[in-house]
Amino acid sequence: MKEIKRIFFKTILFIFLFSPVNAENKILSLGNSNAKVTIKVFSSLTCPHCANFHNSIFENLKKQYIDKDIVKFEHHSFPLDLAALNAEIIIRCEEDNNKKFQLLSEIYKKQNQWAVGSDINIINESIKKIGLDLGLSNSKMDNCLNNENTQDEILNERIQAQKQYKIKSTPTIFINEKQYKGKREYKSLKEAIDKYL
Repeated sequence: MKEIKRIFFKTILFIFLFSPVNAENKILSLGNSNAKVTIKVFSSLTCPHCANFHNSIFENLKKQYIDKDIVKFEHHSFPLDLAALNAEIIIRCEEDNNKKFQLLSEIYKKQNQWAVGSDINIINESIKKIGLDLGLSNSKMDNCLNNENTQDEILNERIQAQKQYKIKSTPTIFINEKQYKGKREYKSLKEAIDKYL
């Protein structure tokens, strides 16, 4: 995994130095775009704390706020390594927004199965198995993984997030553009959300 991270950070540095940082907005979002509250979560799909946040908090948020058009939720990709980048690419390979979130949830639930080892080819096959289970074809996922534009788009989003929001760790959560620094548990987050309602 160290080798994967080394290559990954060299790629980010190259894009940062030589590419215009103006990524097209492809942020994965759910909920009413006119909702009073917007929650932005900057996360890496290989980050255990991010998986814990999604698995233990997101579903409650969805039932109590997002599905009722009270909150708009945004998943901002902030990959910390090549495995996380490729998992994000597979999510974007899906065209239906609700299925993207299903895929996101499955990738987080099965994180300890696919985000292990240092062979990126084995990791990719494990991620693709999750995609296959949710209806994506092998050929489509291979095409997505080989699409340099999608890779650059995600890495540019990470660079923009770093510049604009000064992300230091994942997950980093913003509620209406203000960083949430409370406990990463549903009760505390709910109290923070309710202050805006």
